[in-house]
Amino acid sequence: MSKQKSKLSSKDRPIGIFDSGIGGLTIANAIQKVLPNESLVYFGDTAHLPYGDKSPDSIKYYAIRISQFLLKQNCKMIVIACNTASAQAYETVKDFVGGAVPVINVIDPVVDYIIADKKHKKIGVIGTKGTIKSDIYAKKINARSKNLKVSCLATPLLAPMIEEGFFKNNISRAVLASYLSSRKLSGIDTLIPACTHYPLISSEMVEFYKGKVEIVDTAAVVANYVKHVLKTEKLLAGKKKSLHHFYVSDFTRSFEESTRFFFANRIHLEKMDFWN
Repeated sequence: MSKQKSKLSSKDRPIGIFDSGIGGLTIANAIQKVLPNESLVYFGDTAHLPYGDKSPDSIKYYAIRISQFLLKQNCKMIVIACNTASAQAYETVKDFVGGAVPVINVIDPVVDYIIADKKHKKIGVIGTKGTIKSDIYAKKINARSKNLKVSCLATPLLAPMIEEGFFKNNISRAVLASYLSSRKLSGIDTLIPACTHYPLISSEMVEFYKGKVEIVDTAAVVANYVKHVLKTEKLLAGKKKSLHHFYVSDFTRSFEESTRFFFANRIHLEKMDFWN
């Protein structure tokens, strides 16, 4: 345990972030804005995307293997930048890491935000089949407030659509409008985009609701929570030049283009296949 403690004292180690594909880049981008001195190691498991239609056992296996890789990269924190993996594998990853580094999921910070702001009354949640089937948002929110109504809707076409680069166009607007018109979301005052891909179409959600529904900026909420944990653990990086490394389990052109969309400098993607 003393060895783990000594490792935790190194503030300038990178933050490890993983997702099934490009969605977690929204989290990485938000962290970069809030914590510009931090270095990032990002792993996009593009060989297995999307996680939303995978079994819980498969997701847990992927999450453990990726977490093992991030620990080998000397990361001081692991951020599970995927709602499905957060719902299905968070406790598994925490047990595997064993307290060596903090492990952050993308669900609990958003639930905290919802509970803290008393203006929320009826919450809509959209996400992958895996996230919605877990019912984790409704369970966590209602465990802390019986007065909030939570309506959840699976939107399985959105993540693969975004992965293929279809956002901010007529196709994405039509698919999104079809989902948001569902009766399940009728009368909501707040919408949680419960997939880290969805911030890429947040402006289209705002456009659909004409400003009458709050679209939770989940990436910003998670990034601020990451900052809070690092500050609490005395792990905030000092003033230095941040260095980012991006790994994928399978090279895709859309991932490369999306990475450069978020990070201005030319990004080198390294393929890392450790599944066999």
